[in-house]
Amino acid sequence: MTSLPRKLELFYDVLSPYSWLGFEVLCRYQNIWNINLHLRPSLIAGIMKSSGNKPPALLPQKGKYMFMDLQHLRKFYQVPLQAPKDFRSVILEKGSLTAMRFLTAVNLENPEMLERVSRELWMRVWSRDEDITEPQSILAAAEKAGLSKEQAKSLLEKCSTDKVKNSLKETTEAACNYGAFGLPIIVVHLDNQFHMLFGSDRIELLAHLLAKGFSGCSSTFRSTSGVILDA
Repeated sequence: MTSLPRKLELFYDVLSPYSWLGFEVLCRYQNIWNINLHLRPSLIAGIMKSSGNKPPALLPQKGKYMFMDLQHLRKFYQVPLQAPKDFRSVILEKGSLTAMRFLTAVNLENPEMLERVSRELWMRVWSRDEDITEPQSILAAAEKAGLSKEQAKSLLEKCSTDKVKNSLKETTEAACNYGAFGLPIIVVHLDNQFHMLFGSDRIELLAHLLAKGFSGCSSTFRSTSGVILDA
C-alpha cells in the first residue's frame, strides 16, 4: 500500500541564493521522496526585521565566505549561481518586495505556474544579473516562464491589492511563527508535529526525518518541469 505524501513547506525569497538551492533540490526530490511540496513565497526583509537578524554580507568575513561558498554549491548542485556585480545595491538596497508580491499573486491566481516563475526570477537576479524590481522586468520574467502577456499584466496589477499584500504578510508571519530568522526554511509535517529546518544545507537531515536516501547532485540537474539548468 502506497503511503500518502508527507507535507513540506518551503518558505523562500528570490533574493536569497540559498533559497534557490533548497528550492531546486526539493523540486528534484519531491516525487522521488513522495512529498507534497507547498511553495510559500515570503519576504526575507520582514523576517530579518522581525527576528533582529542581519544579512551575512553586512559582515565582511561572512560576506567573503558566502561568495566562496556559493561557488562551491554552484558546482555541487549544478545550479547556475552567479552573484550580481553590484551586490550591495541589488540585495541590500533594491530588495525583492515587488517580486515577492508578484509571486504571491501567481500563487493565488495561477499556482501551477509558481515553480516556473520563481525559477525565472532567480535566473534573472542570481544568474544573469538582471533586474527584478521594475514592472517590465517582472513581466519579462513571467512571460519567459510561460505566462501570457495578458496573464502577466493582470497579475502585476493585483500586486497593489490588499489581498496580495496581506497574503504575503501572512505568509511571512507564518515563517516567523515557525521560528524563522532568515530564509529558506523547510517545515516538515510528520505525525502531527512540525520540524523547522533552516538553510539549504539541511537536506541530509530532511532525508533522515523522511527516512529517505539522498545524493546531492547528478550529472544533469533537472527540475520536475524538465528544465535543465546550465551554467
